[in-house]
Amino acid sequence: MKSRPRITIAQTQRLSLNTALATSIRVLRADAAGLTQFLEEQAAENPTLVLGAAPPPDWLPRWGQALRALRGGGAQDLDPDEIVIAGAAPSLAAHVGHAIAALRLPPRAQRIADQLALALEPSGWLGLPLARIAAETGASDEEIEAVLLRLQELEPTGIFARDLAECLRLQAAEAGHLDTIMAGVLERLPLVAQGALGRLSRDLGCTADEVAQCIRRLRGYDPKPGARFQGGAAPIAVPDLVATRGGEGWQVALNRSALPTVTLAGPKGPERAAAAALIRMIEGRNATLLAVAREVLRRQEAVLEAGIGAVVPMTMADVAEALGLHQSTVSRVVAGAAVDTPGGTFWLRALFSPAVRQDGPAGAALRDALARMVAAEDPTQPLSDADLAQALAGAGAPLARRTVAKYRGILGIAPAHARRRRARR
Repeated sequence: MKSRPRITIAQTQRLSLNTALATSIRVLRADAAGLTQFLEEQAAENPTLVLGAAPPPDWLPRWGQALRALRGGGAQDLDPDEIVIAGAAPSLAAHVGHAIAALRLPPRAQRIADQLALALEPSGWLGLPLARIAAETGASDEEIEAVLLRLQELEPTGIFARDLAECLRLQAAEAGHLDTIMAGVLERLPLVAQGALGRLSRDLGCTADEVAQCIRRLRGYDPKPGARFQGGAAPIAVPDLVATRGGEGWQVALNRSALPTVTLAGPKGPERAAAAALIRMIEGRNATLLAVAREVLRRQEAVLEAGIGAVVPMTMADVAEALGLHQSTVSRVVAGAAVDTPGGTFWLRALFSPAVRQDGPAGAALRDALARMVAAEDPTQPLSDADLAQALAGAGAPLARRTVAKYRGILGIAPAHARRRRARR
């Protein structure tokens, strides 16, 4: 039987991705830095779109503890032994361990580096004085200082700092901002915490504007570079959202200082209409982002209190249904959005974690529990994947050994035999 071509008439319906729709999707999924760049490109092409300076930012929540320590002691009052016990999560330890191994230090310097790594706090700062590390290793102060300088060259810049000022000084030097004024500001951080710009400008013999510029640069640095290795942590950049705790509980707001102000200028015409349409898209994006973020953090309020280990099962479909949005809209708006909290800067997307089984805990919470177990293990007798699976089962979260191995890989934790070999070294 021969097949013959036939002409038929049929009616179909499809979505055409026109320029306006493509632009709307791009605006919806852009983070603060990407949206700023897009607006600059549009303003260069359209003279009726006028960009102004972003509003001056307040200190972000992740700076709160660091600045409180300057005003009232804070972290300086912690017991050094407690700091070591509560040390860095395995993901930070794994990063530091690999970076130190890549330096190929001589055996004596390697022992000193290992002791310095053990003294790291979760913030990335050293939690023990160098004199104590020198006593434990039998090394001289000069040897300790020499190894410390090598370790302070590791990424992220600021780890292995002895205090907040040194952490920020390392970042300022890397950025090429460590001039005389910046050095003077870093020596007077308590005045920065008090907002005493007039006193700073008088002490340094410069203008208040020059001091304000240094402080703006400081806000872009990370006071706790080790915190970015926590589960769900976002790289330090300009966050889209800020979560703060007030008298009425947790409040979530847009970080208005993350985007430039946008206004219209010039006579009416096609260009002005296009600029007005773009402004409406941005306003819609901001409203959608804020609504989604408030719903997400309302469901995950425990994360703001206790960290990523307190995450509860939640999917994008759950949030979309609660807000009357399409699931793809939620997915796009949280794609690159980060929220700054007192405990660090988190990706919104990282707070979505389905249950490992029906009515079970969230996968992200189990990964955090796994990381804590490895952090608390005896380094000379590390837990195998089977041991970890059994321990999690005892805590009410039964997992297969292969699932534990998968989670361990996600966290960057080496197998038990590799951890044992590293401890013996």
